[in-house]
Amino acid sequence: MKPFTYERARSPAEAAAAAARTPGAKFIAGGTNLLDLMKLQIETPGHLIDVNGLALDKIEATAEGGLRIGALVRNTDLAADERVRRDYGVLSRALLAGASGQLRNKATTGGNLLQRTRCPYFYDTNQPCNKRQPGSGCAAIGGYSRQLAVIGSSEACIATHPGDMSIAMRALDAVVETVKPDGTARAIPIAEFHRLPGDTPQIETALEQGEFITAVVLPKPAGGTHIYRKVRDRASYAYALVSVAAIVQRDGTARVAIGGVAHKPWRVEAAEAEIPRGAKAAAAAIMAGARPTHDNAFKVTLVERTLGAVLAEARS
Repeated sequence: MKPFTYERARSPAEAAAAAARTPGAKFIAGGTNLLDLMKLQIETPGHLIDVNGLALDKIEATAEGGLRIGALVRNTDLAADERVRRDYGVLSRALLAGASGQLRNKATTGGNLLQRTRCPYFYDTNQPCNKRQPGSGCAAIGGYSRQLAVIGSSEACIATHPGDMSIAMRALDAVVETVKPDGTARAIPIAEFHRLPGDTPQIETALEQGEFITAVVLPKPAGGTHIYRKVRDRASYAYALVSVAAIVQRDGTARVAIGGVAHKPWRVEAAEAEIPRGAKAAAAAIMAGARPTHDNAFKVTLVERTLGAVLAEARS
C-alpha cells in the first residue's frame, strides 16, 4: 500500500472542500471496497478524508411521506429498519442479498452507491483496462466475459455495476442528495446518478470533483408487492449474474430494475407497459439492443426467466 495522508472532516461541506483542493483525495467510511482496491494498488489516493464522524447515520421521515437515509447509515441498520421492511421491502431484501453480515455491518449507504466493478480484468493490474487506466484498452472484450455486461456497454468497457442496493433504489425512484465543495446542495435522481461507459468508463457517476453524498431520499411508498430475486453462482457472498428488483401492483403493472447486465442499474420505464402482457414481452422490451458475447448470451434468457419467476411470485 502506498503512503497517504489522512484527515477527519467536521462537516459535509468541509469534506467536499477538502476533496476538491487535494488532487487524488478519497472519502472513507466503511472502507469495504476502497481498502481492498488500495491493497491491490488499483486505487492509490494520496489523501483520505474520514467522514465517519459526520452526523449522517439517521433514517428520518420526510415531509412528503418518504424516508431520508443518511449516507453513513450501515447496510445492516437500513435493511433492519421497521419502516424500510414495511414500506420498501425490495430495498431490505436487496441489501440482505449482498455481501456478508460482517460487511453489511461496515458498509454504508453512500459507499454502496459508489462501489466499483468486480470485472476480473479491472482487478488484474497486468491487464489493460480503460476504467483503471484510461486509453489502455479493454482486455475483457475478446476475453472471458461470463459475468460481464450484455447491454449498455461500449467499445471501451463491458463491465457491470456490482451492487444490489442500487438496483432496488432504481426501482424505487430514489434521489441522491449531495453537497458540492462550494457548500451548495444538489439532488440527483438515481436514474441519472450512474453513467454508461461510453468513451469514458473511468467516470462512473454524475458526481463532480469533490462532491459528497449526504443522503438518499425515498419517495412516498408505492405499495404493491416488493420482490428482489438474485441469480448467482452460489447461495451467498456472490455477485449477481442477473437480479430483478420489482414492485408489482394488483392490476399487474410494475416497476422493474435489472442488475448484473449493465454498467448501471438497468431500467427501461417505457418497457414496463409490456409487463401485464407477460415476462417474455417485457423482457424483450427491457433488453432491446442487447449485445451479449458468446460467454454471457445466457443472461438475456436468464432475465426473461427471472422476471417470469418474480411476476409469478407476485401473483401468488
